[in-house]
Amino acid sequence: MIRDITLGQYFPSESWVHRLDPRIKIIVTLVYIAALFIVNDFWGILFNVAVLAVVIAISKVPLKFILRGLKPIFLIILFTFVLNLFMMPGKVVARLWILTITEEGIYMAFFMGARLILLIIGSSLLTLTTKPISLTDGIESLLSPFRKIGVPAHELAMMMTIALRFIPTLMEETDKIMKAQQARGADFESGNIIRRAKSLIPILVPLFISAFRIAQELAMAMEARCYRGGQHRTRMNGMKLGKNDLAAGILLAAFLAAVILERIFI
Repeated sequence: MIRDITLGQYFPSESWVHRLDPRIKIIVTLVYIAALFIVNDFWGILFNVAVLAVVIAISKVPLKFILRGLKPIFLIILFTFVLNLFMMPGKVVARLWILTITEEGIYMAFFMGARLILLIIGSSLLTLTTKPISLTDGIESLLSPFRKIGVPAHELAMMMTIALRFIPTLMEETDKIMKAQQARGADFESGNIIRRAKSLIPILVPLFISAFRIAQELAMAMEARCYRGGQHRTRMNGMKLGKNDLAAGILLAAFLAAVILERIFI
């Protein structure tokens, strides 16, 4: 399951989506997430699914690789589904002891489950198609207007990018520790939930130590390269909006307009 985490990973390709300016991709992702909360019916969800399917096809990222990222959060999706299934009042369809299933609950369970899945896939596409350094530059550029009110744009961008970048690294470290513990006879699969939780304690201590070690090595490497933050810092490759970025902006505006019109008239 640890290997299935795709958030923070970059999938190299020469697609049109990969070549877009990172600022455009960040804005597109934010607008897409907002669109998922604007729609309130399955027609809107189907429209978002169709748009996301087209983007995935253009990005040339394998669908299996993207869907693999849903496995680690399957329990969260299932919990959201069950919670909406039994907690929505309305016309009763079935009764299970003190729990009732309603038509509204079934509708909302599938609706919220689909919304959560699309949100995760859409967010994952941002990191899968954008290099970490480009993502940092894009976030910093978008936050730079807020420097006038004291917002540390570069530091915030660097922290967010490092956090995303080190998710796969920490997952790999966790996998190594678990395999080492299993080689010594540790059992993480059998027993009830409480016993499984207790069996994870021998993993947490070396994982914390490894995380601090990685953080210290990263800090030393940055200091050795005379890193001093965003002030007076230049870039080898500057970011410029091109024709593809303009086309993406127009398509984004059309998508947002279609979502709003669907919400109003359908």
